[in-house]
Order: sequence, then C-alpha cells, then structure tokens
Amino acid sequence: MSALFEPIRLRSLTIPNRIWMAPMCQYSAAPEGPAEGVPGDWHFQHLAARAAGGTGLILTEATAVSPEGRISPYDLGLWNDTQTEAFRRITAFLKSQGTVPGIQIAHAGRKASTERMWVNRGGAIHADEPYGWTPLAPSPVPFDNGAPTPEELSTAQIDEIVGQFAATARRAREAGFDVVEIHGAHGYLINQFLSPFTNRRTDEYGGSYENRTRFALRVVDAVREVWPDELPVFFRISATDWLSENDDDAREGWTADDTVRFAADLKAHGVDLLDTSTGGNAPNARIEAVPGYQVPFAERVKKETGLPVGAVGLITEARQAEQIVADGQADAVLLGRELLRSPSFALQAARELGTGIRVPEQYQRAV
Repeated sequence: MSALFEPIRLRSLTIPNRIWMAPMCQYSAAPEGPAEGVPGDWHFQHLAARAAGGTGLILTEATAVSPEGRISPYDLGLWNDTQTEAFRRITAFLKSQGTVPGIQIAHAGRKASTERMWVNRGGAIHADEPYGWTPLAPSPVPFDNGAPTPEELSTAQIDEIVGQFAATARRAREAGFDVVEIHGAHGYLINQFLSPFTNRRTDEYGGSYENRTRFALRVVDAVREVWPDELPVFFRISATDWLSENDDDAREGWTADDTVRFAADLKAHGVDLLDTSTGGNAPNARIEAVPGYQVPFAERVKKETGLPVGAVGLITEARQAEQIVADGQADAVLLGRELLRSPSFALQAARELGTGIRVPEQYQRAV
C-alpha cells in the first residue's frame, strides 16, 4: 500500500486516500434572480468527474456566506434554501463514488465584487456598475490601485458575519457535506484580519496578535458549535504574506512564525486539519513558485504543533505526491490545476504506484 492511498481518519470520518481536490472558483453561477449563487450543471459535472476519477475528498469552490461575501457575482453561495437543495444533488453523487464531499465557506472581504477571471483579468466591479457592490473589510485599504476602497466593518457587522459563517455551516451539513473548511487564506476577509498588512484597526480586532486573530477564532468557535462533533473542521491559511523579507514594504505581513503559533490556537479551538497555502493578501509580494514550494510551511506546522496538515502548490506528479505523504511532510495533498487537467489523476496515480483503488464499474477496463 502506498502512503498516498492509505485511508486517513479525522474524528469519526474516514477519507479513502490522500489525494484531495482544492477549492477552485468556477465563476459559473447566476449573478441574480432565483438561481443566484446556486450550483448548476457545470458545477455538478466539474465535481462529479473528479469523484469518478478517484479523488478521496473534494472541496467545493469558495462558497460565500452572504451575497456581499462573494468574490464575484458569479460565485456559489450558501445562504438560502434553494442553494442548500441544489448542493444535495452534488453531495449525493460524490458519496456514491466513495468520495467525501467537503465545502469551503468564505467571505471575500476587500477582494469582493470582481469580474470573472477571463473578463478584464478579474478586475474590480465598482458599486455603480451592474452586479457591483461596495466590499467590506477590517480597514478601508483597497487591494490595489484599481480596486475600490472597502467599507470598514463595525463591531456589529463583525458579529453579523460570524453568525453568517455559522448559518452557512449549518446549511452545509443539511446539504450533505461531511467536511467544512473555513477559508482564512489568499487575502480574503479572515486573512485580512490576521495580517497587519491589511488590518489597521485600533479596537479589539486590531493591533496585537491576540486581537488580529480574534475574528478568526470567533468564526471557528461559531462553526464548531453547529458542526457535528464527530465530523472534522478544516481551516485554510496563507502561511505567509511573503512580505517580511521585502525591505520596501512599509508594513510587515503575516509570517510563518505567526502561522505556527496560530495553528496551535486553531487546534485548541477544535480545528482538525490546516490546509496550508500562502500569499494572496499583498498584490506586490514576490513569490518564487517552484514545484512543492509551499510544502515546507505545512511540514513545519505538522512537526511543531502536531496538527494534521494538507500541502498544496505545484504538486503535479504521483511520485512527488507520494513522497510528500510518505516523508511525513503532510497528511494529504490538495491538487488544483492538475485536477483541472487530469480529472482521473487518482486513478492514474494508483496505476503508476502499483496500488489498488476503488474504480467505477464503467472505468474498470482502464486499470
């Protein structure tokens, strides 16, 4: 048995292998009307194909906890009954293939109200333009020169968003998901609170490490309270803003040391796995992206805190993924672009590594 294809147990949930699908926005939901934020045929086939291809756990794209929490007007949401019901079709099929269905719940913060990535390079949609709105953020700091200045959240609005995360988690369970992941990475709202680069507040949500992590831990507590004790909660983090080594940045960002410290806090608050990515909060950060470049951040968290971790970042080959898990650098690998290119990556990897895998009857002739 290869390490990559050993089942992993988190709380009472067993995930059949360590090849997981990372959340990837599809920008394919209706932007308004009865189908606003509702998963449709595109989302079904996108996720179903990877399940039939042997992926052990599939996480949906960042699914917004409110309309203004979407990255774009075309993103998925989970704040009403229509959306909840539509997701049931997807989770039922994933389970029929032996895949664990997971959902990433999110609020975009200052990076909200943008175009689809293939339209104007995903640029901002301003509030006076069709489908646009004013983003919300910890501080009134725009993402870049072309982005609108976000509205600074009041403490009452912060309380409301914490409640929205809990409500969406509750709906996620009703929709049949077995894993919920809180999106605290890539420069979206929770990441904006964590990092001093984007959090300029002077109240109880800004300044010190304890204050900057307060919102994230409140969200974790609210989700954990409504999520079944026997099922796991994940947290996705950007382990660094990639700013601390840049002399020309006036304000240092979130660092790997912060991540290790925070991982211990997350573990104490009931998080079961840290999905460890990097970047996304500072548009001018300098990142040298090479195969496996983010794996060391996951490895450090695992070794120093004991919290299970997922590794991401240009993981494209079966033996590369196998080595990451076998060497104890991470408990699982989450693939993004490679699963877009190769929906049956897990089946191909099992064949290459000479190990068994559950295969749909219709595909048995391929192994």
